[in-house]
Amino acid sequence: MDNTFIMAGVMGWPVAHSRSPIIHNHWIRQHQLRGAYGLFPVESHNLGDAIRGLKALGLAGCNLTIPHKVAAMSYMDWVQPLAQRMGAINTIVVQADGALHGFNNDGFGYLQSLRDAQPHWRADAGPIVVLGAGGAARAIVLSLMDEGATEIRLINRTFGKAQALADEFGTPVQAFDWSERHAALAGAALLVNSTNQGMHGQPELDVQLHELPMTALVSDAIYVPLETPLLAAARQRGNATVNGLGMLLNQARPAFHAWFGVMPDIDDTLVKALTKTL
Repeated sequence: MDNTFIMAGVMGWPVAHSRSPIIHNHWIRQHQLRGAYGLFPVESHNLGDAIRGLKALGLAGCNLTIPHKVAAMSYMDWVQPLAQRMGAINTIVVQADGALHGFNNDGFGYLQSLRDAQPHWRADAGPIVVLGAGGAARAIVLSLMDEGATEIRLINRTFGKAQALADEFGTPVQAFDWSERHAALAGAALLVNSTNQGMHGQPELDVQLHELPMTALVSDAIYVPLETPLLAAARQRGNATVNGLGMLLNQARPAFHAWFGVMPDIDDTLVKALTKTL
């Protein structure tokens, strides 16, 4: 039997709020592996030293959270093409020869969370409305495009940011002004909130759903709280909803597989353990 003790963790500033240790340490116990996953509070000016230290410390790699997802790319020896298009990485895997490879599993996590909720979900089922134009929006929009989305309506409070993304990504992305956000829901098959509006401690998202078809799926990248005001409003009018917990859980799976050699599953015990902390 291999007696190697495998270590990984998450780098961020701040990082104490991260739920990733709960997820990965649950899987380590479940699969009876010798290893641990910890929190690495790293300030931005120390990021290069911290990343270069992964190899020296014998770590298998790490996750990256705010504010390091973009800056970390410059320290990689290789970056996954999808992550290059997203302009950010959330996972580093240290190779056998010490090379650092960067990946972004956020889009995978997001799509899988939709499929977990609706196994027959399709990206080309109809127009998709995405609120926000930050890092989460980039990952979600590119993943939806790769899945065959034919029309993505991108809406952001700062129109210029949405337009810049639409220009960069091209067809099928079209930018809409924030003032058009209610009307833009007409005919949509999927509504995605990738902003922080509705997160614990943030103002509610100001979007009226009366133009949204009852058949539309409504998803929120936020998982604190598990049901944002947007999801509550959607559920009350009869729309199917998906919260951000599935995205968090599913993006962790390929990272765990890369470090520990096992592709883990999401079970009720893990979901309950996470939900208790929210």
